[in-house]
Amino acid sequence: MTYRGVVVDIDGTLLHDGEPIPGALDGLAALRETAERVLFLTNNPTVSPERYAGHLGSLGVDADAEDVLTAAVATVDYLRERHAGERVFPIAEDSVVDQFRDAGVPLTDDPSAAEVVVAGYHREFHYRDMEAALEALTDGVAFVGTDPDRTVPTADGLKPGSGAIINAVAGVTDREPDAVLGKPSETTGRLAADRLGVPADDCVLVGDRLDTDVAMGERAGMTTVLVRTGVDGDDALATSDVRPDHVVDSLADVAALFS
Repeated sequence: MTYRGVVVDIDGTLLHDGEPIPGALDGLAALRETAERVLFLTNNPTVSPERYAGHLGSLGVDADAEDVLTAAVATVDYLRERHAGERVFPIAEDSVVDQFRDAGVPLTDDPSAAEVVVAGYHREFHYRDMEAALEALTDGVAFVGTDPDRTVPTADGLKPGSGAIINAVAGVTDREPDAVLGKPSETTGRLAADRLGVPADDCVLVGDRLDTDVAMGERAGMTTVLVRTGVDGDDALATSDVRPDHVVDSLADVAALFS
């Protein structure tokens, strides 16, 4: 069986620390021989689709910005849909905030003027950010997270991700987010399906995380494949309630499942 649409997670599935995982590019090429559309999906909100597409192009992968869906893009879509025109106070690093600004999201650096607080990846997260969150998140102010990844894989091992920042803000304000975007949110799943332009049951999703990649594909009605090249492996499978349709060693092995 072949699939018309393919969703490929980037970090841990296609790339590791920006470099191709052995065999992954060949595996991607094999999937593209039969698929109508390939969409690259990531919970990394710090890199714009344009930059991702440029980097993929430098590796020989044909991709443009519309072929890349990030947590920041999903967050912008959510803000436009649910909080159009409302002032956003961001607790995130400049690379994330710049994308919001470029997308026309109204921003404020005054916590008392916030109508929405958005928390995300922030390597310079500070005590003063928690103070600002306490001031901003009063009654009636929405609380949104860019993505749930508490850790992210790097060449030096796991590092804190957006989820760690979101949880810190939630803890100090004693309030859970109204929405967390990225995978496995319904907003991101819907955007992925819209970009692919084919029914979900005619799509396959390939990723390395059970609670984000596989969970989103499962909720959307896609066939799911877990690769062992990233965060989750057999130990995680043994304890998780999320069950992928297939488990393979790497992206290089996916095409053979459907030949």
